[in-house]
Amino acid sequence: MKQGTKIITLHNGYHLWTHTTGTGHIHLLCLHGGPGGNHEYWENTAQQLKKQGLDVQVTMYDQLGSWYSDTPDLSDPKIAKKVLSYDYFVNEVDEVRQILGLDNFYLIGQSWGGLLVQLYSLRYGQHLKGAIISSMVDNIDSYTKHLNQIRDNEFTTDQVKFMKSCEAKNDFSDPRYQKLVNKLNTGYIDRTQPPAISHLVDTTNNDIYHAFQGDNEFVVTGKLKEWNVTDQLKNDQVPTLVTFGEHESMPVEEGKKMAERIPNAKFVSSPHAGHHHMIDNAPVYYKHLADFIRQNEAGTFNK
Repeated sequence: MKQGTKIITLHNGYHLWTHTTGTGHIHLLCLHGGPGGNHEYWENTAQQLKKQGLDVQVTMYDQLGSWYSDTPDLSDPKIAKKVLSYDYFVNEVDEVRQILGLDNFYLIGQSWGGLLVQLYSLRYGQHLKGAIISSMVDNIDSYTKHLNQIRDNEFTTDQVKFMKSCEAKNDFSDPRYQKLVNKLNTGYIDRTQPPAISHLVDTTNNDIYHAFQGDNEFVVTGKLKEWNVTDQLKNDQVPTLVTFGEHESMPVEEGKKMAERIPNAKFVSSPHAGHHHMIDNAPVYYKHLADFIRQNEAGTFNK
């Protein structure tokens, strides 16, 4: 596949931004989080894998509604109904695969992207050589329980009570509330606060983010409230790496259980890292990824 940026046109007429870096016969497709986030934490993936002695051609893209790709008019109920669904986004992954000519490839997804990896493996696993679920659980209840534990550990009883009262009233704009959320973001999402992916404006598509997640990473009020594929993971036949940060918003123990539920999976974690552990502890994160790909290529993964 040719390196560089390529704008692709989907069957629905929308355009997506894609970008390919790196060389080699191994192909890795990267899915960003959010939803409504963007590709940027994957930009140096090919270089990081090269440091681990592995040549991989890496393709990333901004999902529909995200940063460089087209943004649909979600104020139109008909468009919103079509786009704001799990089915739309997992099928979009496969359409991107087809347009780019990928098959027998690796698929990695962070957070929301990790949700899409789970669905893609279950629905289109015949196209995958391997899958990497990065910082995403298989059921939302384990996540929300962990979020409550985090808040109880980080804040006083009065602070937790205040946050819950704001959430009950849908009053997320309160400056005190947002200050507490920012403390959690610093402790569990972007622990290193990297300047390289900071912007002067918010690049998140909040219409998409709010529809699935809610106001922030520590409250779930959208469609994700019903997320649960625990009982389906036993049907996933794709070799899978499950990777979490040791100090993040997702419950590490649930990640370990996921690796036990998927027939051919392994769990790894990155110390001193939060939700974006590909940035917080890149050397460990990419060693785990390179080891997985190398072992899978050799037929020795989980053997």
